[in-house]
Amino acid sequence: MNRLRIKYNLPCNIAQTLNIIGDRWTLLIIHEILTGNTTFNEMKKSLDGISANLLSERLKYLEKEGLVQSTLYSDHPPRYKYTLTESGEDLEHVFHSLILWGSQHLEKCYKRLVHAPTGDEVGITYYSKKTGEIVYDLDTISIEEGQDN
Repeated sequence: MNRLRIKYNLPCNIAQTLNIIGDRWTLLIIHEILTGNTTFNEMKKSLDGISANLLSERLKYLEKEGLVQSTLYSDHPPRYKYTLTESGEDLEHVFHSLILWGSQHLEKCYKRLVHAPTGDEVGITYYSKKTGEIVYDLDTISIEEGQDN
């Protein structure tokens, strides 16, 4: 039984990204791998409430979508270690954004994002990919078909 939600059919980066990572548990699974829980049993233990079948289904889906890769580390029984691809690792910024949002808006804050050497809380800064300068006035634009990304 495929428990993955019906896909959004919208020409939108957010909708299309949610088609890949928007299912229940998916971001938490990616986060577990990012933080070092790379085996099925480590993830199952850490993600209280997820069924083994659902965890297995999500890992297979994430591998199919190119965010996760598996490596066999035991033949009998077959056991796999999961690592993030470059695409999966790029989601670290999403997790940082969620931590920052939560530290500002959750009644009970569980984590803060800090500068490791000083312990100072940090925020997000955007910069121009062309010049490297910090930018403040952002705009979201649509990319027309055939135009370079």
